[in-house]
Amino acid sequence: MNQIAIDFKSPPHVRGSATSKAAAARIAPKAGTKRAKVLECLKKVGTLGLTDEQMQYWLKMPANTQRPRRVELVKAGLIKDSGRTRPTLGGDLAVVWVVV
Repeated sequence: MNQIAIDFKSPPHVRGSATSKAAAARIAPKAGTKRAKVLECLKKVGTLGLTDEQMQYWLKMPANTQRPRRVELVKAGLIKDSGRTRPTLGGDLAVVWVVV
């Protein structure tokens, strides 16, 4: 299996936004641990998968912390879009994420 090289040293941030860049710098020391928690959560549920909202609920993790960790895991090829959706609490459809 091919390994994808991802720079996990600098969490993603919105280019041109000083506050986003500052938040990314603040989370950097914790990003690896939080990323591991997101991955472990998805491993536990297996093929059932979870939406971002469900991960945030079960991990007690804010959306602005969980979502970037999920994006990093997708870029690393560790998780993927299952091709399924599930309704959110607001009634919108959300992607169900699963471990590769």
